[in-house]
Amino acid sequence: MNPPATHSLRKRLLFFLLLAILLASVVQGVSAYRGALQQADDMFDYHLQQMARSLRGGIPLGPPAPDSDAPGDFDFYVQIWGPDGAQIFRSAPRALPPQAVLGFSDVTVGGTSYRVYSVQTPLQTVQIAQNMSARLARARALAAHAVLPIALMAPLLMLVVWWVISRSLAPVERTRRQVASRSAGDLSPLPGEGLPEEVRPLVDELNLLLGRVRTAFDAQTQFVANAAHELRSPLTALKLQAQALRRSGDEAAREVSVARLNQGIDRAIRLVEQLLALAREEAGPGHPAAGERLNLQDAVQFAVADVLPQAQVRHIDLGVGDTEPAWVHGQLDALRILLRNLLDNALKYTPPPGRVDVALRIVGAHAVLVVEDSGPGIAPPDRTRVFDRFFRAASDAGASGSGLGLAIVKTIADRHGATIRLDRSERLGGLLVEVRFPLADAAPAPS
Repeated sequence: MNPPATHSLRKRLLFFLLLAILLASVVQGVSAYRGALQQADDMFDYHLQQMARSLRGGIPLGPPAPDSDAPGDFDFYVQIWGPDGAQIFRSAPRALPPQAVLGFSDVTVGGTSYRVYSVQTPLQTVQIAQNMSARLARARALAAHAVLPIALMAPLLMLVVWWVISRSLAPVERTRRQVASRSAGDLSPLPGEGLPEEVRPLVDELNLLLGRVRTAFDAQTQFVANAAHELRSPLTALKLQAQALRRSGDEAAREVSVARLNQGIDRAIRLVEQLLALAREEAGPGHPAAGERLNLQDAVQFAVADVLPQAQVRHIDLGVGDTEPAWVHGQLDALRILLRNLLDNALKYTPPPGRVDVALRIVGAHAVLVVEDSGPGIAPPDRTRVFDRFFRAASDAGASGSGLGLAIVKTIADRHGATIRLDRSERLGGLLVEVRFPLADAAPAPS
């Protein structure tokens, strides 16, 4: 599939604005030209009318001069007839039509068009004519003078529009150059000074995004460093166990070495699984609304089924207390991992024969998931730190682990808008973990 075509905002604005100016100038120029022609025509008709009226009572001075016989030397041609119809004066040898039509009329004599105005009085009839070619030439000259300012202003206006758009988009271009010149590791905020109000919100959102990326990048850098440190110890232990297996002389020692090697491999696999789970959850969507609407009871059932064989091997009584449907927004696999880590920690640190209980109930607008055990619990000073990566409380010294289980639980809970509370279980004497999820708006309609 072809990528979508891109366009330049500056070029698009210039194109449409300059095109609008050009079209408006053409329309205005044509309108002004036609209006000027009409006004000139009306003005020339008015002159003909005024001249005819001024000659109604006047007496011609005499016949035309000999050097003025050429019709082209006259702007106007005058003919006057007496009351008996005899011509008593004409301004040029070329005679116009003897039959005068009162008022305005257009006539053609000898291939030349004239605009004629005639007026009649009791004493005489006066006829004034004007050559249409000369009249039209003068009208066009007047119309051209009317259009000239528009023709001069259109390019000037285009230049002003080009300058204004270029100046207005200069801050955007400056920001583009700043982003283009940055290195891959430069996540500092972009300067917002001088940006237009329409662009400033975009830059602000980009700065927020850069801040989130910087935070995630720092967290991932710290995570990789911690993971490398934590992986070094089990891998070193695996290497030593492999060397001990090679040096084993009898079958019993070899069996012990193989068992220890398998345990080390299992611990390394568990650590890698938890690292991948933590990385996956941290990279997931950051709001519970991004997930589906689900019943938290399903996550409880799946998680209990996952750890039930482990509880049976360790002789731990794993029980599910009172539960009721609790609809929340989230991702079923993530919530299953959350509860499975809580149960795995409870089973791991509860000495056999012990007891671990799970309950789910509705309290107000929240679904409350409770996991209790009969283990040693966590000391109050350590309860705020157990959610840190690779941190292990003093009570965990006797059990194997990586210190990532509760960190994964905290990450998933944060993504789902849930809160976690650690306390002492009054009923079983060990640790009580309470996770509160906001309920979805309403339960689904029955099928």
